[in-house]
Formats: sequence, structure tokens, C-alpha cells
Amino acid sequence: MIQIEDMQLAAALLREPSLSAAARSLDVTPPALSMRLRKLEATLGLSLATRTARRLSLTAEGERFAREAAALLGQIEGLRESMQRDDRRLTGTLRIAAPFGYGRQYVAPMLARFARLHPGLRIQFDLRETPWPDRHDADAIIHIGTVHDSSWIARTLSANERWLCASPDYLRARGTPRVPRDVMTHDCIVIRENDEDVTLWHVRRAAKPKALRRVGARETLRIAPAFVTNDGSVARHWAEQGMGLVLRSEWDAADAIARGSLVRVLKDWAFDSAPVVLLVPTRKGRTARVQALIEFLGESFGS
Repeated sequence: MIQIEDMQLAAALLREPSLSAAARSLDVTPPALSMRLRKLEATLGLSLATRTARRLSLTAEGERFAREAAALLGQIEGLRESMQRDDRRLTGTLRIAAPFGYGRQYVAPMLARFARLHPGLRIQFDLRETPWPDRHDADAIIHIGTVHDSSWIARTLSANERWLCASPDYLRARGTPRVPRDVMTHDCIVIRENDEDVTLWHVRRAAKPKALRRVGARETLRIAPAFVTNDGSVARHWAEQGMGLVLRSEWDAADAIARGSLVRVLKDWAFDSAPVVLLVPTRKGRTARVQALIEFLGESFGS
């Protein structure tokens, strides 16, 4: 018979990056976890994982079992919470994932305030290069940018324009772009993320009073980048050091512009925006702690 401990084991192997990390999350030793896994495989008559000297990977059957086990554990936790409906004190573990830079600067302070409101909660906050769609083991994900083809429920928390910026020294040396096509003659810094085509920039005239608006003024630029990185902070620092133009999120560029280390160019043109989005798996069976997080973030961003 499958025990709750077996489901917790499978869910931990799906959630954690290694056998030792899964063992730590369950507060057992790696040998004890391996023994429990072998017993579960014998009970099911299936191979749930493949083992090498360096890592353990779930098989297709193992991943399916782990995902269904995690879903069942969520339902069990939701049942417990529903039986304690009169108790306003939230308990259990809430797993949130967010991108590195935005997560450190904005989400982490918000979660600290949320934790103080609910001292019975255990917060697990994972910063990842691409929290969506890398892994779906979180209860909620903060994503920067649009989401395509998702079965998860998305809620926009904040608008977030992308601004084209460069340092004052760079602009003095190379000149300031006046129209989008001017960008093609400049050194450009791009950020490789989310499997997007980062060398294709879409730009249109920013909204103006109707009498001054040009209809259909939209351009697409194919950039030949001079510098490429997968870290937005690195890209911004390079731009501040005079290495080229960078297309960066408003949330990250605003402070540098206020300090004067970056200057926004092509202000009359709008590049594709990257809204801040909250993703949660489903409305059905949503736990009280996830609902509380949704309401808290909505109020925090709204204010």
C-alpha cells in the first residue's frame, strides 16, 4: 500500500535538484531515502528513477507518479485547511519562485512583510534564471513578460515598460539615436532569457494626443549584438560602463536613470513591454495560503 511518506518522497525528488537536497527537505539521510525509494519501486513494480554516480533522475513513470503524488498531497493539505476554516492562522509551506534580479529587489521584501503577517507559514523562496517554464513545483511564480500557452492562471501585478538606455559617455562618443533605425549603427547589449528571440526588437510610436498620433508607425529591428549575457544586472552594468545600448525593464533601469549613470533614448518610441505576472496552477482546490498570497501581492502592487 502506498503511504503518505511515499508520496512525500516522490514529490521531494521532483521538487529538489538532487538526492541529497531531497533528503534534507525530508529530514532524512540520503541512504535512508534511497532505501525508501527502492521499497516504493518494489511495491509499485516500476523503476521510478535512474541513478548514476553523480545524480538521480526520475523516469517518465517516476515523474508521472511524483506529479500525481504532489497533487494529492496538495488536496490533503487543502482538506485539512478546510476543516480548520474558523482558524485564521495560516500554516504549512508556501513555495514561490521568481527571477533573480526582480526577486531580490522587489519580491523578497514583500514576502518578508507577508511572513510577518502569517508567522505560522514556512516560506520557501526560489530564485531562478527562468522560473517559468523551468519547473512547476512552486505554488506561485512571479514572471516578467507575457505568458503563452499556459494552463496556469495569470494575474498581472504591474505594468513594466522596456526602456532603451545608454551611458552619457557612450552617447557623447557615439551620438544619440533619433529614430529606431539609428540603433542599427550602435553597439547593442542583449539579454538571453526565456528562449525568446532577443535580437528582434519591436518598436512603435508612443501614445500621443490623437491629433499628433501617426497611424501605423511601427518598426522591427534585427539587432546584431555586440555583447550578450543571460543576466540582466550584468547587461545594465555594461551599459553604465559605456559599452553600448541596452533594452532593459523599467524596474531595473529607473534607479540608474535617476542617478544619471544611464540616459533613456528614443523616449517617443515604445518597445514591447514585459508586465509583472503572478502565476498559480489552478483555481480549483486552491489552498488558503495561496489565496492569501494572491490577495497580499495584489494589494501590495496596487499601492
